[in-house]
Amino acid sequence: YNDGAAFRYVVPDQVAVKELRLANERTQFNFSKDATTYPLILAGYRTSHEDNYHKLPLSAMHPDYLIALPLLTELPGVAWVALTEAHIENYAGMYLARAAASVLETRLAPRVDAPELTVTGPTPVRSAWRVMMIASDPGRFIESNIVVNLNPPNALADTSWIKPGKASWDWWSGTYADKVSFEPGMNTATMKHYIDFVAANGLDFMAIDAGWSADATGPNDSGGDITRTIPAINMPEILEHARSKNVKIWLWIHWTNVARQMDEAFPLYQKWGVVGLKIDFMNRDDQWMVDFYRRVVKKAAEHHLMINFHGAFKPDGLRRTYPNMMTREGVLGLEYTKWSARVNPDHNVMLAFTRLLAGPMDYTPGGFNNVTREAFQPRMRQPMVMGTRAHHLALYVVYESPVGMISDYPEAYAGQKEMDFLRVVPTTWDETRVLNAKVGDHVTVARRRGSEWYIGAITGWTPVDLQVPLNFLGKGDFVAEVYADAPDAAANPKNATKTEQKVNSSTGLKLRL
Repeated sequence: YNDGAAFRYVVPDQVAVKELRLANERTQFNFSKDATTYPLILAGYRTSHEDNYHKLPLSAMHPDYLIALPLLTELPGVAWVALTEAHIENYAGMYLARAAASVLETRLAPRVDAPELTVTGPTPVRSAWRVMMIASDPGRFIESNIVVNLNPPNALADTSWIKPGKASWDWWSGTYADKVSFEPGMNTATMKHYIDFVAANGLDFMAIDAGWSADATGPNDSGGDITRTIPAINMPEILEHARSKNVKIWLWIHWTNVARQMDEAFPLYQKWGVVGLKIDFMNRDDQWMVDFYRRVVKKAAEHHLMINFHGAFKPDGLRRTYPNMMTREGVLGLEYTKWSARVNPDHNVMLAFTRLLAGPMDYTPGGFNNVTREAFQPRMRQPMVMGTRAHHLALYVVYESPVGMISDYPEAYAGQKEMDFLRVVPTTWDETRVLNAKVGDHVTVARRRGSEWYIGAITGWTPVDLQVPLNFLGKGDFVAEVYADAPDAAANPKNATKTEQKVNSSTGLKLRL
């Protein structure tokens, strides 16, 4: 490819090797000199990949560090390189560790049933593609489709039922509603209230999160029966209300329940009219779990169900083969504002150059309770978010997720002019261009849907003045509707301006972030 290279191993079916029992893989990536790396350092193979990224020289990386993919690296004066993998099938997820001063070596997730092994089974066996994205500018990686292109083509005869869009979501706000006549919580009235919000704002989905299914008394709402509801949830009433408002329903499910009840539950959900499932807490990518992901998306496709994996490993391009694989987590997203101060503007910028390179990312943006760093306090209900209102709007363009979450509670958006943007911003795109890019500092991404361009620009904690080129526009004059930080946004992060400017391919945009 023009933006990188990839290779994989194939162990063919042969007389002497009818079965593979692989302990590990020792592929090495040898850098010509010390590189600057931006790693996600993990505590072990049981991981949700939810942590902050770091910056350190490759030579300073401790050999015991287990490094997640994608890994962004810079060889100063030579090139940028991002390492990841694509098309993981009947194989184990790949990690990296430093083996020598400027050498990275692969590690594979061990099998749960036989930890001394990573991959077992009859030949032929194919490893995942080992992907090296290479560019002089890290912004090119955000534009790249190499991971998707390394996967087999679409396996579904009919994809007309797969519909991206934007979703309201009860969990992030603490299943909250303000100034209502009922007690907010996991109950029928609250779900119908959220559905009304979706309908009133021209959104697409209501995502009902954990707590709806019967007898879910295990860890993280596992166990019980995902074909029945708790007494407070009248699913037929909710579904009928959603149908009357032309709103589609997604349901959250713990993965262990899916593994146990998939054959029974998926046909039932199709009968109910549910269109998507958010499956959570896998927290592994050993060979068995990699196969589980593929079994789920295939079975879901048979029943016209879209999939969003949480507690997930990195994307590997599976969405090309099964386009109902819409998005996934595998990221320290906005949910962490509920119990920590780890999600902030610096982190948000870094994600664009690291996790996002592998594919769609369900960061779950949309928090409208914007506060300063000094005022921020983690809390489970009505969470606060660090970063300005304009910063959080821009995430819908900078990040890619075909199912875009509108994560705050309905009343948080009432009377807010920025909701005008959330109503119209697409979640899928025809073209992507990165206009400004400095790793860890700022990024500007332009994405086209049809004849319209959307531009998102974010910075970390350090303010920046940007001149954004518009030379990708065609001939003629255009009108840019601009949501930007207000002059006092540093002290009052909720304040943003909305203006219109006439622009053309030679004018550019001046932004103060």
